[in-house]
Amino acid sequence: MAGFLADVTVAIHVLALLYIGFGGFVAWRWPKTIFVHIFFAAWGILVNVFPIPCPLTALENYFRAQEGLGDLPGGFNAYYIYDTVFPREMMPVIAALALVVLVVSYIGAYVHWKHRDSDDHAEGTHAHPVGLG
Repeated sequence: MAGFLADVTVAIHVLALLYIGFGGFVAWRWPKTIFVHIFFAAWGILVNVFPIPCPLTALENYFRAQEGLGDLPGGFNAYYIYDTVFPREMMPVIAALALVVLVVSYIGAYVHWKHRDSDDHAEGTHAHPVGLG
């Protein structure tokens, strides 16, 4: 069972990383989610820049220990991503691209929010239907 729970934790971790990377685009449709994304993005930066343990990595390590396995060597990113998804030496390029994606998603979220806001104000200038005005 612990092995299964470790696998579920890995899946949740991958989903969290995808949300950190692309969650700003979710705010194009649901603007209020930008606040959740800001938290996730800040957390992602903190755990990768400072020696702050990620709770999902700690949880996976817990389940791995239940199976008699050791901690993830080097942490989640080092074990699953670096030199698997992309070469470790590409990290500066990946970080720059991630920053560009984040900025584009936030600019897009802002533009969508402003457009929606201006549409709401434009609707308010029309005559009300009979009996409502």
